[in-house]
Amino acid sequence: MAHARETVDGTKSQQEAFDYLADFSNTAHWDPGIVRAEKLTDGPIGVGTQFRVEANFMGRTTPLVYVMTAYEPPSRFVVSGENSTVTSLDEITVEAVGDGSRVTYDAELTLKGAAKLFDPLLGLAFGRIADKAIAGLRKALNP
Repeated sequence: MAHARETVDGTKSQQEAFDYLADFSNTAHWDPGIVRAEKLTDGPIGVGTQFRVEANFMGRTTPLVYVMTAYEPPSRFVVSGENSTVTSLDEITVEAVGDGSRVTYDAELTLKGAAKLFDPLLGLAFGRIADKAIAGLRKALNP
């Protein structure tokens, strides 16, 4: 299992930051490790909304289907992504700070099946990936 937790301050308001991040299809715009992301379900975003995300991980493009499991605008949402080799759990909290916002991104990645053999390497690789994602998030929240 690998875990990353980072906090980023931004100039976007709490509501703007929440709306942007909760639309998980925007992940491809700020996370350089995401090749493509799209919303799969119709209607407004909320619990049960699904997203397909294609992540570049260790030289391979890996698709995951994420489901919004908690949705509490404008302060918190949780998405869970999964495929045959990995489960990803992301909890994002957004709070107002003056005219801007503070985003805490908590991500956990767990390997499944035979892939668990690579668990010791996962933490190292995930740390580098998370650093790049947080740098992209910082830019997105401070246009």
